[in-house]
Amino acid sequence: MTTSAPSKEFKTAATATKYLTVTLENESYGMAVLKVREIIRLQKITPVPQMPAYVKGVINLRGRVIPIVDLRLKFGLKAEIADRTCIVVVQVSLPTGTNVQMGLIVDSVEEVVTLNSDEIEPTPEFGTKIDTTYLLGMAKVKGVVKTLLDIDRVIAPEAVERMARAS
Repeated sequence: MTTSAPSKEFKTAATATKYLTVTLENESYGMAVLKVREIIRLQKITPVPQMPAYVKGVINLRGRVIPIVDLRLKFGLKAEIADRTCIVVVQVSLPTGTNVQMGLIVDSVEEVVTLNSDEIEPTPEFGTKIDTTYLLGMAKVKGVVKTLLDIDRVIAPEAVERMARAS
């Protein structure tokens, strides 16, 4: 038995089977349900200086200060507030081994879907200039392709650590 780094296929096979699907500019994305803590309405966000543009600031969630990231801005999409815009609170695992909660602004929440590992396709190769390390794979659900996100890698680990220290 070798101890080489896990391949993309191994990572896909080992992922959770339930995903919360959300929309960002009319496209569907999925995140492991095990990472989701709760879904809350959009609320007043306190800005934090010197953060990347996609980091909107922090909120007070029942006495805990959590950083808020606009996933739409992170992916270079339009960030318009609508009736169904909300915050998905997720648990992010830092490379240091600690866990932090953070909120992700999304256009809307769709549903929870159960996917078998054979329903998840590996992430296609887009070329050498495009970073796809935050993608778990692609899944087809009811005829619609959903991009599955690795929440621990969506936000660069160093940015998460800076946000955790700021909050």
